[in-house]
Amino acid sequence: MASRVSLKSKGKSSSGKGSKGMEEKSTTQCLKEWSTWAMKKAKVVTHYGFIPLVIIIGMNSEPKPQLYQLLSPV
Repeated sequence: MASRVSLKSKGKSSSGKGSKGMEEKSTTQCLKEWSTWAMKKAKVVTHYGFIPLVIIIGMNSEPKPQLYQLLSPV
């Protein structure tokens, strides 16, 4: 018999309920982990990228302001 190689993820392990249930659960678990990871990365990118994006858009508008004019509160 040929043995199957399974990928184990870092995180909570689930109790075995059969090979078919284990495959379905690992696929859904993998999808949940991937979506959670992607949302966390998107949150960080949005958090740190919003103000630089606003500055870049402001620098490319007409009339062209200086950087200190964009950053001043007046």
